[in-house]
Amino acid sequence: MPPDGRAGPPGAAGPPPPRPEGTRRSPNGTSARATGAASRTVRPGSGRSGSSRAGTGSQREPGTRAGLDGLDDLAALPGREGAGALNGSSGPNGADHPGGADAAGRSRGADSADGADRSRDAGGPGGPGSAGTGTGTAPGGKAGPGSGADPGGEAVGPPAEPVADAGELERVLAELLAFLRRRITGDYTVDEHGFDPDLTEHIVAPLLRPIYRSYFRVETRGLENIPDKGGALVVSNHSGTVPLDALMTALAILDHHPAHRHLRMLAADLVFALPFLAPLARKTGNTLACQADAERLLGAGHLVGVWPEGFKGIGKPFSDRYKLQRFGRGGFVSAALRTGVPIVPCTVVGAEEIYPMVGNARTLARLLGLPYLPITPTFPWLGLLGLVPLPSKWIIEFGEPVDTTEYTQAAAEDPMLVFELTDRIRETIQHTLYGLLMQRRSVFF
Repeated sequence: MPPDGRAGPPGAAGPPPPRPEGTRRSPNGTSARATGAASRTVRPGSGRSGSSRAGTGSQREPGTRAGLDGLDDLAALPGREGAGALNGSSGPNGADHPGGADAAGRSRGADSADGADRSRDAGGPGGPGSAGTGTGTAPGGKAGPGSGADPGGEAVGPPAEPVADAGELERVLAELLAFLRRRITGDYTVDEHGFDPDLTEHIVAPLLRPIYRSYFRVETRGLENIPDKGGALVVSNHSGTVPLDALMTALAILDHHPAHRHLRMLAADLVFALPFLAPLARKTGNTLACQADAERLLGAGHLVGVWPEGFKGIGKPFSDRYKLQRFGRGGFVSAALRTGVPIVPCTVVGAEEIYPMVGNARTLARLLGLPYLPITPTFPWLGLLGLVPLPSKWIIEFGEPVDTTEYTQAAAEDPMLVFELTDRIRETIQHTLYGLLMQRRSVFF
C-alpha cells in the first residue's frame, strides 16, 4: 500500500509495510473476517481491497463493521485476549487492539499468507467451502472457535469420561460408613436361622455384582412369575462343579425383582461343615436342606430356593451337561404341599461351562471327605489360576408357577402324587433347558 494510504492498482508489487511491534498476526491475512460471509482474497504484494485504513487502522470504512461484529463475541471466550487478537479490533466499542487491524492484517509473511490463500481457494478451513459454517481460524491458520480445535491448532475431541463417578464413589463410601456404624451400635437384626440381611445387601451382594453383570453377563427372564410377597419355592437345576449358580440366582432376584426379595437357599450338609464357609452361609440366608427348615421358612412367608440334583448335578462330567439328574424323593414337593405355596421352576443356562469337568479324582476326594474332586482343562494344571471360572454367558429363566392350593395337606403323604409333581417340574426344567440352548448364539456371547 502506498504511503498515502490509498489502495494501489491491482497487481502492483511493492515491499510490505513494516510490522508494528507487539502486534499479532491475523488469522488469514485480512483485516476482518465475517463468520459465514464471503471475503476477498488478499495476496502478498497486492493492494488492500475492501478497506482504506490508514495509520494504525483506527479508521474503518462503512460496511466493514458488519464483518467485525460477528467476531465480537469471541472476546468473552476464556483464554482469549479479545476479538482484536483475531480480527484487529479489541471489542464491541470499536477500540483498536495495539497495532490496529491494519497492522495485524499486514503482519503475516508471504509464505503463510499464500498458504492461507491456497487453503481458501481449495475450499479448506476458512475458505469459501466453509462459509456459513460458523467456524473461524485461529493464529497460524489452525481451526478456531467452533471447529473442534484448540488455539494451538491441535484437534480436540469431546471431553473424556471420568474414570469414576464422584457421586457414585461418595454413595458407596457413605453406605460403608453407615454399615460400620450399624455394626458398632448393634443396629441390625439376625433371624433364628442366622440370616443377616444387612451384611448380605451391603457387603456380599456388592462383591458379587461385578461377576454377575460384567463377567457372566447374566440375563434374567420371567421374574414376574415370582410373587411379590408370601411364601414360594424356587426349584432349579444344578451345575457348574462349584455352586455359583445358586449365588447368581439369589442375586438376580434381589437386584431385579420388583420386591427385591431375598432367596433363602437350602444348602447341603457339607456347606455347614467347612470352617470359614459355614458362618458366611448362615449369614447370607442359607439353611440346612431338611424338611423341617424348609417348611418353617415357607410357612413364615419366605422365598426358598432348592436344587434337588444336589452333588449329582454339579459334580457330573462335562459330557452329561444339561442332562438333569434325579430329583431325589420329592421332599421339596411335600414341603410345598404342606404349606400351600406355589412351586416356581427355574432354569439356568451357562453354568455348565464355567468349570468343564473332564475327570474326577475319586480316591483323593474320599481322603479329603469330598463328594468329588474335579479335573478341568485348567485345574490343577494351572494351580490357583485354574480356579478362575470361564466367562460363559448366562441365562436364568423363571417359569410359570405350579399352584398347590388345590391340594390338601394330606396330599403331601401321597407318594404317587408327590412323585408325579416332582417329575412334572423336572420335565418342565429339562424342556426349558433345550429351548434356551437352541436360542443362545454361543457359549461365551
